[in-house]
Amino acid sequence: MEYLHIVLHEPEIPQNTGNIARTCACTGTALHLIKPLGFSLDEKHLRRAGLDYWDALDLHVYEDFGEFLSQHRGARIYMATTKAPQVYTQASYGPEDYIMFGKETAGIPEEILAQYKAYCIRIPMGPDFRSLNLSNSVAIILYEALRQQGFAGLQETGELRSYRWEELV
Repeated sequence: MEYLHIVLHEPEIPQNTGNIARTCACTGTALHLIKPLGFSLDEKHLRRAGLDYWDALDLHVYEDFGEFLSQHRGARIYMATTKAPQVYTQASYGPEDYIMFGKETAGIPEEILAQYKAYCIRIPMGPDFRSLNLSNSVAIILYEALRQQGFAGLQETGELRSYRWEELV
């Protein structure tokens, strides 16, 4: 089965990871967490932020980056960092690509980024700011990757509760 993958390297804030888990569940995207985590997977704020979507989530947890790499040999991994020369919209995402994000306080370690120079991407923002919120950054880049895939497998049109779209003028 082809689907995108979001990877969080040592996430620290449970609410961010919960929001990301919900986004991944809603889009059919796998979520990969690389330890150490700054919270327990049973944390109430994590669970609350993910709502009741946890059963729909394809979740994978790894002890460290080495274990992640050993289980995904040959995977194309984009690295989201505020320091990248390439903007996230310049990348061409494939249907089975991985997009990795670092911990909220420090990002992805530079030793890792140095190995993936061609796959480092960033979201443009003002020069006086360090970074965007992690869950927002994941959503921005994930939805660009999904757009490039034609939003394959996602709902095309929703129905209103009281009206039908074709009846509206």
